[in-house]
Amino acid sequence: MIEAPVMRVLLVEDDESMRTAVGRLLNAYHFECSAFESAETLLARGAHEGDACVVSDLKLPAMSGLELLDELNAQGGWPPLILITAHERPGLGEEAARRGAAAYLTKPFGGKTLVEAINAAVKSAPCIASNR
Repeated sequence: MIEAPVMRVLLVEDDESMRTAVGRLLNAYHFECSAFESAETLLARGAHEGDACVVSDLKLPAMSGLELLDELNAQGGWPPLILITAHERPGLGEEAARRGAAAYLTKPFGGKTLVEAINAAVKSAPCIASNR
């Protein structure tokens, strides 16, 4: 029996407890999770084959999640990005979508909601999905 490849999710979250909780959640759903405390540490790592999705907090210490999204789009070669935030404001979800976010979730969100958003983002990215 051939096992499906494990999808690697890149998590950018400055809050250590949230980073740990989301990482555990992703592992429970059989994702590999590489966690970063800032957008800059993710960018320094670079994109790698096998990266399925980026999940990023909106509010980060220096570069915001929206700025990260813009940078990933400018660089190209990165998987889709899902923005998460506890700081909802009118029009923010629409702005995220306009700038190319695969999904926009407000905290607290259910684990199943995040997993469904990741799976949808991967399926909607032909260059990523075709590598599976």
